[in-house]
Amino acid sequence: MKDVLIEVNLTKSQKVKPDSEGLAFGRYFTDHMFVMNYSSDKGWYDPKIVPYQPISLDPAAMVFHYGQTVFEGLKAYLSKSGEVLLFRPEKNMERLNLSNQRLCIPQIDGDIVISGLKKLIEIDKDWIPTAQGTSLYVRPFIIPTESFLGVAPSKHYQFIIILSPVGSYYKEGINPVKIYVEDQYVRAVAGGTGKAKTGGNYAASLKAQEEASSKGFSQVLWLDGVEKKYIEEVGSMNIFFKINGEIITPALNESILEGITRNSVIELLKHWGLTVTEKKISIEDLFEWYSEGLLEEVFGTGTAAVISPVGELNWKGKEMLINNGNTGEIAKRLYDTITGIQNGTQPDQFGWTMTIKDNEN
Repeated sequence: MKDVLIEVNLTKSQKVKPDSEGLAFGRYFTDHMFVMNYSSDKGWYDPKIVPYQPISLDPAAMVFHYGQTVFEGLKAYLSKSGEVLLFRPEKNMERLNLSNQRLCIPQIDGDIVISGLKKLIEIDKDWIPTAQGTSLYVRPFIIPTESFLGVAPSKHYQFIIILSPVGSYYKEGINPVKIYVEDQYVRAVAGGTGKAKTGGNYAASLKAQEEASSKGFSQVLWLDGVEKKYIEEVGSMNIFFKINGEIITPALNESILEGITRNSVIELLKHWGLTVTEKKISIEDLFEWYSEGLLEEVFGTGTAAVISPVGELNWKGKEMLINNGNTGEIAKRLYDTITGIQNGTQPDQFGWTMTIKDNEN
């Protein structure tokens, strides 16, 4: 890890921290944030930690007009011994740079960002919740700040990290969620920005999500944008199916986000000796497997929810009740193992966790 000089300006007015019990997701924010700027003549410069505050931008700042923005999501956990643990942050930096590449945003130095993140979490360590199922959510993001009305990459950017103490992403927690299979709207297509973590992908999903929510579903399962036939991902998760003992997940393509939890789940399942296949899966095949009694489990994987069992899929009004609406054995084992590694209660055989030691920066 590189030695980085990070200016620190501490707040003079600390916020009231929320109760760890019953925490909502993404509603509360800590006392400080990490900020770093970019200009075409200086590169990334002036990394610093400042009090959490509004961002002042010119109305012509390009972020408001052209959607050239990327973000990431990861979590920090407090172990029983008082150590702060990050889960695979280097993978988030790699993916952020892949998103940057697609959106014509300058590459960031992952070592500098992780160094700043560790210092930020060290300062706001008291914000990490300790109730079961809670964590400190980390949101890095980049916005173009140049004042210019023209469709072109910006010459100025701001990189920011904010922190949020969170509970479960879904109100159901580890209990199964209901998913609506979307066959009208399109979120992303090959050649587009689907594999990048950029705001436009999520904006494109809102209409379908709103309609699914009105019907009582927690999320939308997207099909491919061309034939509307092949399963891709859920709005906030990658998706896995257990078919007659085999674990199957859609193969990555240019319209599916390469999830870090997805990658971890595949490694873990193979470590357990289970068969994992990445391939194209049609919704028709899935319904046929269900009709034949071969669809044994469905679960989603993502940073926010970690593992989310799916109890029901609905496609064209046809209901698929998965495992009688109960949490499956594989999903429960994955959840317990990954969250155990994340919070330090289970051994980390894979070297996935990074420890933040007090005053290491």
